[in-house]
Amino acid sequence: MSSFEKSAEELERELTERLTEGLMQEEDREARERRMIPSKYEIRIQTTLDPIAEETKQYRKMAKEIDGRYDEYMNKIKRPESTDDTESR
Repeated sequence: MSSFEKSAEELERELTERLTEGLMQEEDREARERRMIPSKYEIRIQTTLDPIAEETKQYRKMAKEIDGRYDEYMNKIKRPESTDDTESR
């Protein structure tokens, strides 16, 4: 093999590596761009209990609120109280 053939093989290998790396970087860029686009849809899970209301009830059992910042929200979601420890006594 002549030195010309070796350098041609080496250049071909280097070209292949660069093309492969370029494709991988392009895919990474596309994936990054897709993550940056906000989705059109929002996934919501319907629950039987409202976590905010349940937490507020627990805090109200422990202490009295200074202001009524959650009263309006609690009145808005008012529904029959579930059976808990206080009703069974």
